[in-house]
Amino acid sequence: MFADAALAARIDRAEARLCSRMALANGRPPAAASAFVLPLSGGLAVFAGNGSPMNKVIGIGLDQPLDENALEAIEQRWHECGEPVRIELSILTEPALAATLSGRGYRLHGFENVLARPVPDSPDAPDPGITIDAIARDCFAEWLDIAVDSFASMDGTGSAADPVLPREELKRLIGEGFGAEDLSMVRYIARIGDRAVGEAALSMDDGLALLAGSGTLPQFRGRGVQKALVSRRLADARDAGCDLAVVVTAPGTRSQENVMRRGFLLLYTRAILIKPVLEEPA
Repeated sequence: MFADAALAARIDRAEARLCSRMALANGRPPAAASAFVLPLSGGLAVFAGNGSPMNKVIGIGLDQPLDENALEAIEQRWHECGEPVRIELSILTEPALAATLSGRGYRLHGFENVLARPVPDSPDAPDPGITIDAIARDCFAEWLDIAVDSFASMDGTGSAADPVLPREELKRLIGEGFGAEDLSMVRYIARIGDRAVGEAALSMDDGLALLAGSGTLPQFRGRGVQKALVSRRLADARDAGCDLAVVVTAPGTRSQENVMRRGFLLLYTRAILIKPVLEEPA
């Protein structure tokens, strides 16, 4: 599989649209009323509320030059909210773009890997001891508890650029991102026997199956839960007519290793660039 700027644009902009739906979805709490989405150079600038992981500028510079005036207006709005600007920049953009952003005060914060695979005609069958259920809205609280417990106990691999958040803050952020009613997102719970042990989500856009939000409770890792969740999502993506499945991971993590075992290949990397909020002069 070959990744060029056109494929990166297709993937990054599908993720941008997902983030925008999450930011603007109905049913989000009043604290997120300040959310806004602005276009920028082929991509989107998404602000979902202070501290939200959906706050990002993504999909820019892949087939359009950077509009610095529009970026300056976005930076000003972020600054007024007391929030640093986060740009997720594909390495398939022109190198001059990174230099321009560096000149504007952006600094390298970390990296993330974009992996993909064709949606197979016959996904692998999961372990018969693991069942995967697509859940209804009234089961979201159970899904959220598993997600929080999973993300609060990361496996310690790779390089985590973001700090570990307190449990209640993590629960708020995950709940706001994945809990809205109108996201066109499927949420799954994995069970071993009667015990809920893992969760995941799937969003489909432009023929892409975006695999997201996947986690397993620490005491049940290494038992095929993630394999089963990937297989079920690939089957559902196939049934929906998707041609490509995509997942984003931190580099060098077991999450990356797990999906590569399922046939995902590294397509490209995004550099995470941060422009901090500047203090007003005294």
